[in-house]
Amino acid sequence: MLLIAVGTAFDVLTPPEVSAAPLFTAAPLIAAPFFSLAVTLVTGLAAVVAVTLLLIFHGSSARVESITELVTTITVVALALLTNRVVRRSGEQLASARVIAETVQRAVLPPPADRIGGLRVAARYVAAHEDAFIGGDLFAVQETPYGVRLVVGDVRGKGLQAVEAVAVVIGAFREAAEQERTLEAVAGRLERALVREAERRSGLDAVEGFTTAVLAEVRPDRDVVRLVNRGHPEPLMLYADGSVGVLAPRERALPLGMAALGMWPDRAEETELPPGATLLFYTDGLSEARDATGTFYDPRARLEGRVFPGPGGLLDELVDDVRRYTGDGSTDDMALLAVGRPVERAGHGSVSRGGQPGPGGG
Repeated sequence: MLLIAVGTAFDVLTPPEVSAAPLFTAAPLIAAPFFSLAVTLVTGLAAVVAVTLLLIFHGSSARVESITELVTTITVVALALLTNRVVRRSGEQLASARVIAETVQRAVLPPPADRIGGLRVAARYVAAHEDAFIGGDLFAVQETPYGVRLVVGDVRGKGLQAVEAVAVVIGAFREAAEQERTLEAVAGRLERALVREAERRSGLDAVEGFTTAVLAEVRPDRDVVRLVNRGHPEPLMLYADGSVGVLAPRERALPLGMAALGMWPDRAEETELPPGATLLFYTDGLSEARDATGTFYDPRARLEGRVFPGPGGLLDELVDDVRRYTGDGSTDDMALLAVGRPVERAGHGSVSRGGQPGPGGG
């Protein structure tokens, strides 16, 4: 309406040959994407009425140029109304797509409970783009007859095929974690599930599809964590005194789904899990986040010397820190899983840490 008022004043105060038609046509076009259909219609009618009255005021309503100006304004108003409907319908479809995507995420990656098998647990999934709710990152935590078992992974690729692979890995993990006696056997089941999925596909994905993953197991009768790492970023151990250790495997292993390149037996490695310690698992969306200079985010350095109230507080602080570091410019999804051993379990068996973590025989 401001444009129409300005256009009217301009047209009245200038000679008849000077027209403010661009202002009158711009008003409904500006209203169309930002306001409702009713507001756009009222704005368009006001523009048509203003043009008509000004033509009468100048006594030029019978001229061909004036009639053309009026017809142009009416045409633009009609286009503005059409634009409004298209934008509104697209917005409704986008909102529907968001709801569907969020529902899929909750179905495939349901948030774990805060307490599982005596451990404190928290998880976060942060999409690189606001309108994307799920991609190829995954996590799952499950209490089993063999202790609390978990998996964090990253499927190569994007889109629906990546989501399908996530569903395959999560489904295979849920079943194998309950049935297999060893963590190595669970990893083997995931490998076979992904190989079957690759055989079902064709083209590039059948040849190059893979999933990096780290599996972990915490038994109720032992104060250790057992790990099998298949080409995934190394988890971190955050101790109660603020120090941070990297749980790097002794031997590197290929990601899951690459059995065609060779098979090596998995060997789980053990690390002490003292009271008050928290395990942090993450995907490369965290470690490959960059600042304005292109420097990678170093989670160990950023967390060193800091103490957090629990797994949830740790992940909230971590997400905020990454956003500040990248200036909200992350280009990859990020899955985070934190598992903490409460201090109240200190009398269960193991005592304190006694040095930097190191894998033991498994």
